[in-house]
Amino acid sequence: MRHRVDRRKLRRHGAHLRSMLSNMAISLIEKESLKTTLPRAKELQRYIEPLVTLARKQTLDAKRRLSAQLHQKRAPVHKMLDDIAKRFVDRPGGYVRVIKAGMRSGDNAAMAVVQFVDYQDILAKREEEAASDEKKPKEKTEDGAVTK
Repeated sequence: MRHRVDRRKLRRHGAHLRSMLSNMAISLIEKESLKTTLPRAKELQRYIEPLVTLARKQTLDAKRRLSAQLHQKRAPVHKMLDDIAKRFVDRPGGYVRVIKAGMRSGDNAAMAVVQFVDYQDILAKREEEAASDEKKPKEKTEDGAVTK
């Protein structure tokens, strides 16, 4: 019977599982997209969505709780509070998307891509900025050097 069993163990003991999920959450916050196995992706989704909801509060308590969940790392906590949480202020939930990405060639494990739901918009915006930077004419300085 599976009474009161609500999480996947992923063949890891408790401390290792918590550490793995925290590390994956940090990677997702930093890169905003992550490729992993499907069961890990589904557990990561369950782990990170409450963190985004917590970050939306923008309080000192929320900052401290995020810091505790993300191994006391400053950069991911600040990015979560300053960037990611502000993008989802009006969204009631469902901040992370899990997309199936086929099978891994080595062991035929089901793979998935985990990303924030507005990742495609941000990617398109970055590409637009990069394209506009390339089209700008290069300027010459007084000494004849070319700059962008």
